[in-house]
Amino acid sequence: MSDELAHDFSPLFKIYKDGRIERLMGSDTVPPSVHPQTGVESKDVMISNETGLYARLYIPKSTTTSSTKLPLVVYFHGGGFCIETASSPTYHNYLNSLVAEANVVAVSVDFRRVPEYPLPIAYNDSWDALKWVASHSDGSGSEEWLNNHADFQKLFFSGDSSGGNIAHNMAVKVGSEGLVGVKLIGIVLVHPFLWGKEPIGGESTMPAVQREYLDSMWRFVYPLTSGSDDPLLNPGKDPKLGGLGCEKVLVCVAENDTLKHRNWYYSEVLRKSGWKGAVEVLEAKGEGHVFHLFNPTCYSAQAMLKKITSFIN
Repeated sequence: MSDELAHDFSPLFKIYKDGRIERLMGSDTVPPSVHPQTGVESKDVMISNETGLYARLYIPKSTTTSSTKLPLVVYFHGGGFCIETASSPTYHNYLNSLVAEANVVAVSVDFRRVPEYPLPIAYNDSWDALKWVASHSDGSGSEEWLNNHADFQKLFFSGDSSGGNIAHNMAVKVGSEGLVGVKLIGIVLVHPFLWGKEPIGGESTMPAVQREYLDSMWRFVYPLTSGSDDPLLNPGKDPKLGGLGCEKVLVCVAENDTLKHRNWYYSEVLRKSGWKGAVEVLEAKGEGHVFHLFNPTCYSAQAMLKKITSFIN
């Protein structure tokens, strides 16, 4: 077994020259459950036996006493396309909190991950998951929780970091290709992994090593990419941006995040793209990338959860 590194993307993962993959975090899992504090119930559902694509579904306690259809949130987890899963404790806990606070039905997608499955596989899996979700819109799908409790005219996408990138790109795809039976109202992008070749705003003062990390990571996760100005990574280079398939966007930014300038820039290029919707930005002062997952009870995390709840409702 060789300890010689081929790629070092710490603190996320390392790839060794003998082909070994060492995921440095995000490998723990927890089973679906009834959450003791909130009464949120979850279960895992296989979407494709062929690829292993599955989702963890969540319904709030209110569904036990009310037949009112609830907004539906499809969530894409973060982790650089390489670590974390829909069943990791980090995302299981976050989805429990979101579903309880916002009183929504949620579908957390477990797409296949890099490097075993390079991009665009995660995008393709995510789109397949969305088509599966939409197949329930007439009430005759395979999953009763969606048939009985979800309002498909109040659909939202959300994700953090690389999952925010997926949520954005799925909304672009809805705009260009359509998704039968559903209405995508909005997307919530939390510290989304967006980037570009030329520095914008405060990126010009960023240490070169940070820019290189993000550039090389993108090339690693998507070997066939054209580079950091790939429209999948840099929406400012995407001719389809003006056709974004939703009515409103909430971008959550963290003041101390490397991606902060790019996240603000996203809201600017979206406004200038000809898109007819409304975009708003919430910046958390003094906080870093995905702080809300590591410290969910802090003031800024609670404020963000309340803002997302009001955005959905």
